[in-house]
Amino acid sequence: MKKTISNMIGIILATAVGAGIAIAGAQGSVKVWGFPLFTLLIIAAYLVQWVVFIFAYIQKSERFFDLTGSLTYITLATGAVLLIPNIDRRAVLLLVVVVVWATRLGTFLFARVLRQGKDDRFDEIKVNFTSFLLTWTLQGLWVTFTAAAAFAAISRTEQRALGWPALLGFLVWAFGYFFELIADAQKNAFRGDPANKDAFISTGLWAWSRHPNYFGEIVLWLGVAIIALPVLRGWALVTLISPLWVIVQLTLISGVPMLERKAEQKWGGQPDYEAYKANTPALIPRPPAKQK
Repeated sequence: MKKTISNMIGIILATAVGAGIAIAGAQGSVKVWGFPLFTLLIIAAYLVQWVVFIFAYIQKSERFFDLTGSLTYITLATGAVLLIPNIDRRAVLLLVVVVVWATRLGTFLFARVLRQGKDDRFDEIKVNFTSFLLTWTLQGLWVTFTAAAAFAAISRTEQRALGWPALLGFLVWAFGYFFELIADAQKNAFRGDPANKDAFISTGLWAWSRHPNYFGEIVLWLGVAIIALPVLRGWALVTLISPLWVIVQLTLISGVPMLERKAEQKWGGQPDYEAYKANTPALIPRPPAKQK
């Protein structure tokens, strides 16, 4: 009973925070069917999760969780560009970077779940209605927070030439995107080698950082925010929480802390792992120390 109440409070809070972003980011948004487009995008972000949750809970399956999140980004970004009266270059650029990122990551995560057969993070969650609903609601909040700046800039009535901030933002995004892509590819190849069963990766970018993929993720969303910034005004500036949210999420909530605990349980106390942990930063990369 206590867990159910806690989950329901979490669902209400996650929805309320999303509503606050939907209202704040709507300042200066074009209107569609009499409503700010930005607000409609945030509402849709939650509705998609809740609809798919119904089928996922019936099947007690998490298989389409990550894929749904990625498709939400793609669908909403594309819909936003198609619904604005005048499509400008900034909107197209933001659409491209969001869709490219979501397609790559969604495909990667979905393929991993299919290969492994399940995502063990959901073993206990998916059999409990309120826990599973909370997880899907939080994904709606995740989409809201991370894409808020992009959605706000796409839906703005004000349009400006791209200029150097857009170029800078794109370069930052590209660096983060390829950093994450390479890190994921290296780990995927490492895990695919039977000789590495039950071993931890410490080569390639993983010799520079224990979580280089998360570093890339943070950097690419910073790039998106830089692209969006020139047209954001007033309360819409609240949407710049996007990269800050990614940092908080990956460093304090579900990213680094969770994987560090799992790694400690699996390899903690082993001399080679302890040496790797002592000499390799958790997130921000640095060249590996030379072996003496």
